[in-house]
Amino acid sequence: MTSLQNDIVLSTENLSIGYAEHDTPVLSNLNLSLRKGTLVSFMGPNGVGKTTLLRTLAGLMNPLDGKIWIRNKEIKNYSLNQLAKIIGVVLTDPIQAGSLSVTDLVSMGRYPYTNWFLNFSESDIEKVEQAIYSVQLEALRNRKINELSDGQMQKVLIARALAQDGEIMILDEPNSHLDLNNRIEIMRILRRMCRQTGKTILVATHELDLALQTSDWLWLATRAGKIIDGIPEDLVLNNAFDEVFDTKGFDLKTGRVIHEGEQLAEVTLQGTGFMYLWTKNALERTGIQIAESSEIRITINEDLQKWTIQLPQGTKEVNSISELIESILSGS
Repeated sequence: MTSLQNDIVLSTENLSIGYAEHDTPVLSNLNLSLRKGTLVSFMGPNGVGKTTLLRTLAGLMNPLDGKIWIRNKEIKNYSLNQLAKIIGVVLTDPIQAGSLSVTDLVSMGRYPYTNWFLNFSESDIEKVEQAIYSVQLEALRNRKINELSDGQMQKVLIARALAQDGEIMILDEPNSHLDLNNRIEIMRILRRMCRQTGKTILVATHELDLALQTSDWLWLATRAGKIIDGIPEDLVLNNAFDEVFDTKGFDLKTGRVIHEGEQLAEVTLQGTGFMYLWTKNALERTGIQIAESSEIRITINEDLQKWTIQLPQGTKEVNSISELIESILSGS
């Protein structure tokens, strides 16, 4: 069996990062590692230094102190061209490539492998095609960049980084300004790439719920200039998020918003599956508490998509959650 040590593709040793003109590092004494084939989400408050760390790990900025290792070699001993073959980067910098097609921009990921004349080999063309296919851009391959939506553009940039065929991909907030469907799709694409290609992906994100559900590992940057890391579930259970975020009104242990307000009624709820979950959500949001024993009893019939409610005045059947809530609150 391969040792875990051999699975580490990038690591830091007492790393401190920031800007040379400033006296104090934004993050310091970092001893972190990225393992092969894992999706790592990097989170923290705004201004804590996430982008600075990503740029430093990608070789785009020099560290203030400490070392960065890629496999068994310090990053400073790699040339820029060598790094470009190892690390694919998707940053928030605007792309001035409106006249290029999707295929043209994805093909730029192969530049580290070409000569001065930018002659593509059959292998280069194959890598571009694989990248386009992997993020499902086939229908857009000839579309101009300035005709794309934000979500489509993010997929193109991911495909460009994928075409570089490096062992590591680093992305800075790829979900920024995207709608829910695109945010979910981007994270699913990244997770699938880890599983199918064995690439290691580090992504800075503010999407707490998506990161908890899709990431293999989390880095949490604190305002004290440290990073707490671990699997998502451990960090939730040991209250590490409380040190990083002020999550008012959100219960991390259940992944639910905490509803405040007057308790309007109390019911018992019997059922299973999605109907139970969404019924419980609606009742609690309305101010109706779920109890083990109550004079108001609700039974969910999932097969018929109906709710039977037993009130002190009698029993009735309703066809929707809105009818259910109205019956409870009106008492009839």
